[in-house]
Amino acid sequence: MTEDPQARRAGRRHARRAHRGITGSNGSTGINGSRGSGRRSRSRGRRTATRITLALGVLGFAAAAYGLAVQLLPRQFTAVQQRQIEAWQVGSRWQTIPAGEIFPASVPYQLPATVLEDTTPLNLDALRVSIAPQQSDCAESVTSAAAGAVLGHEGCEAVLRATYVDSTRSYVMTVGVAVLPTAAAAAAADTGLDRPLLAAARDADGAARLAAGVKVVRFGGMAGTLYDYNRQISASFSYGPYVVMYAAGYSDSRPRVPVSQNSYAYGEMTSMARGVAQSVAATLGTRPAPPHCPGAPGC
Repeated sequence: MTEDPQARRAGRRHARRAHRGITGSNGSTGINGSRGSGRRSRSRGRRTATRITLALGVLGFAAAAYGLAVQLLPRQFTAVQQRQIEAWQVGSRWQTIPAGEIFPASVPYQLPATVLEDTTPLNLDALRVSIAPQQSDCAESVTSAAAGAVLGHEGCEAVLRATYVDSTRSYVMTVGVAVLPTAAAAAAADTGLDRPLLAAARDADGAARLAAGVKVVRFGGMAGTLYDYNRQISASFSYGPYVVMYAAGYSDSRPRVPVSQNSYAYGEMTSMARGVAQSVAATLGTRPAPPHCPGAPGC
């Protein structure tokens, strides 16, 4: 049986149209090839975006880790910051340390061997009698209005005072601490107190002038009579932002005498007064350890 020529020609035309649809006019893969190329382009784009996202994530993590490390690691202070912190710590001690620690109940001091005319010194203790109320008007705690003006000019904030006696209660002394804003102000105030014009008037018996300084503490009751004494020696020195002043005398309230002519009395009185004053100064004014974190202000 022979095939119809017309049907055979129609089949060839259909085959040619199908072939052109698959291969395209330029030999490419046509429709299916375009789809494959698009898929590859989108795949490359996704990979690039993934790499960028990953890189940004790594940078973000590094930044967060650095910030966390800065927060957790100890802070480092510059030399200027260290000095500022140390000055603040020393300058605030008079408010943060209890009065009983600034003025301890007993303070050791040493009587030099030369005073005893011996070869070895003698270790003694000064005993605290009482602590006076804090005085914010500095002029009320020093020997004259002129001395008070010197302290006021340098910015004196308060004066702390306490009274001590020796173990035999033969001598009595007052130690005072004038609180100044800075060490420079304290040094200037101490220099001002040493001016001759501020010294006590010369006694009729020719006793040497006494430097201006702390006023002796007056107490009420039975002890008030025992320790209401006259100043026989008086001195001061600056230590950090503090002016430490002391005055000492006989506990029997005898009038002012040239105590320097009595070598033993002068030696023991001076040793006790200096020993107590230096103890108080060390408690308040000793330079602290270098600040570090944690623990220091500003950490």
